[in-house]
Amino acid sequence: MTSQTIKTRFLVLSDTHGALLPENRKPKEPVDVVIHCGNLTQESKLREFRTAIRLLKSIDAPLKLVIAGNHDFTLDTPTFRSKIEEIQPSIDKELIEREYGALGEARRLLDEAAKEDITFLDEGTHHFTLANGAHLTVYASPYTPSINNWGFQYDPRQGHEWPINTDVDIVMTHGPPLGIFDLQGSRRIGCPQLFTAVANSKPLLHCFGHVHNDWGVRLVQWREKIPNPPSHFTSFEKKESVTIETLKTLNTERFDTVEMIMEKYKRVKKGTKHPLERGAQTLFVNAAIQGAKDDPFHFPWVVELDLSKSKGLCQSCLLA
Repeated sequence: MTSQTIKTRFLVLSDTHGALLPENRKPKEPVDVVIHCGNLTQESKLREFRTAIRLLKSIDAPLKLVIAGNHDFTLDTPTFRSKIEEIQPSIDKELIEREYGALGEARRLLDEAAKEDITFLDEGTHHFTLANGAHLTVYASPYTPSINNWGFQYDPRQGHEWPINTDVDIVMTHGPPLGIFDLQGSRRIGCPQLFTAVANSKPLLHCFGHVHNDWGVRLVQWREKIPNPPSHFTSFEKKESVTIETLKTLNTERFDTVEMIMEKYKRVKKGTKHPLERGAQTLFVNAAIQGAKDDPFHFPWVVELDLSKSKGLCQSCLLA
């Protein structure tokens, strides 16, 4: 009997902040789709966007999906306009446009990169027919909770709507859901409404970044009956859920031998196999690339999913 699914390889990364990936952080084999979960830049300057496009072009894949992050504020026109109004007339308009571009210029750079197989996604649900014949449904959103004046942010006291359908394969957001790889120091900064939406839709994969020091991957088994409202304390079957990798398990410790260090490196390069059951499990991935001074680049993630075969010819459709 012919299989109704197609194995599809994804490279997932986030928070490159205007840097190029070292060669030892790039996949050795082609992937079907690259997913970049935002913070392409550090200061939202045009040269950083050009570097991000160079980075994406250097990866062998027929489709590269990109969203913005809070640092990419020139892609958020109302925020960019307010920042310009704050600093003018103390800074010359020509100087601003030389560094950051005019309103909409950074977005035009990314839209023009479509000819390089780079697709910039606005918030919403998108459908793709992939080169390997699979159908991919993605919910994308750049928004994060904050009271700061950065790009694509909302007041956490007001919350945000996340209309994620149950047929979505992948949720790609810039920020994490509450309780999943969202520790900044001792404080969790993830979005509770996002966790609820993901718990209700149960995608195969939810990938994000934003929190650099909580890089990692966790496979969760959802409980048959999830409480209302759901939370990371009460929604998972603890025994069947597994944390695959974190910085704590990967980083070298003071008393690690050379053999122990090499074993950690080999483990993350080799990967592990954990079959995913649609509607019952979700793989959570914090793919923030930017690290600390002693380890400036975390590893991106290569994830293989079984996707349904495509029945149509839709290259990319946005559902409002």
